[in-house]
Amino acid sequence: MISLRMYYHLMILFLVVPLFLSCDSKRFYENNKKIEHGVWNRNDKIRFEVIIPDTLRRYDFYLNVRNDLDYPYANLYFFIETQSPAGISSRDTVECQLADYAGKWLGKGVGSVKFNRFLFQKSIRFRHPGKYIFELEQAMRINDLKGIRDVGLRIEKEE
Repeated sequence: MISLRMYYHLMILFLVVPLFLSCDSKRFYENNKKIEHGVWNRNDKIRFEVIIPDTLRRYDFYLNVRNDLDYPYANLYFFIETQSPAGISSRDTVECQLADYAGKWLGKGVGSVKFNRFLFQKSIRFRHPGKYIFELEQAMRINDLKGIRDVGLRIEKEE
């Protein structure tokens, strides 16, 4: 016969383990980098290096942004430069909407900091295996952009 204590342990095990196994199974890469003092200088590029071993798999790219109430705009523009292991470079401009037209902040979070995840590219296949370099810079035409706390890159495996 199972003791009451053992029953509770088994119950907790059956409830908690699936949560850990199912959490974020699609994530291939994720890294968020802090913006010092919440001020992003226009000359400061944020660099991510990602090793891509599989050229057959498809991936979805996301940009993570944490902003606070000091951010003076509803949107954020990025330049994203990508360099492949073959030395091929590309540059994209991306707009991320941080607030709606009424000025209400979008994203998750309680209090003065909001977190947003934006789909940048869907179903991308890399042509070359190896190290890819992604550099993000703010493209808001302001030397010191206030209110951006963190910027990140997330790559998910398509299933």
